[in-house]
Amino acid sequence: MGKPTDLIQGTLDLLILKTIALQPMHGWGIALRIRQLSKDVLQVNQGALYPALHRLVAAWVDQSQLGRFRNNRRAKYYSLTRAGDKYLKEQQASWDRLSLAINFVLENA
Repeated sequence: MGKPTDLIQGTLDLLILKTIALQPMHGWGIALRIRQLSKDVLQVNQGALYPALHRLVAAWVDQSQLGRFRNNRRAKYYSLTRAGDKYLKEQQASWDRLSLAINFVLENA
């Protein structure tokens, strides 16, 4: 297997929103879930994850201290707002169009 791939700017927001759409998660859990689902191809480091989460909290994500994490430490959990859910659907449709167009060019050029 090749080395992990860095995320293209802008795709991280979409991946975070999609990950927390299913259930509230803490930051480390979000990064781990993305890594697991991508079979270790996508790895989100803290230096990219937390700035993205802070940016998303301003408009599309709720943050709360819902629970405890390892060693009984409190953890901030993130969940999607109703507006965030709508935004996710719009962004996912946009991504689908873009990736389809890129694949078409790569296969037919």
